[in-house]
Amino acid sequence: MSKSKDFTLGLISGAVVGSAIALLYAPDKGSNTRDVLSYRLSNYMDELSHLIDKLSDEKEAISEAKKQGNLVVEDARDRAENLINEAEDLLNNIEDTKTDGADDTEGTA
Repeated sequence: MSKSKDFTLGLISGAVVGSAIALLYAPDKGSNTRDVLSYRLSNYMDELSHLIDKLSDEKEAISEAKKQGNLVVEDARDRAENLINEAEDLLNNIEDTKTDGADDTEGTA
């Protein structure tokens, strides 16, 4: 394991052990401690639910932006292909005109 993973594992283990010891030596009644823990857990669950909803909304916004970006790229690609085709047609017309003009001047000379 890397040092950061070891540190994180140690930090989490220490927090769990510290919480257990704090509960064992809490100066308050067990029922009060459970009520406080239940209240805090409820608050954390509400906050976590709010964060999950927010992340879900942001995910949808990012997904929509990606979809719009793909449409813009596809449109730009189509326009570029059309411009290339038009430029090739124009070059072919110029070459044909040039060749026809050269043939006309050779015939009159």
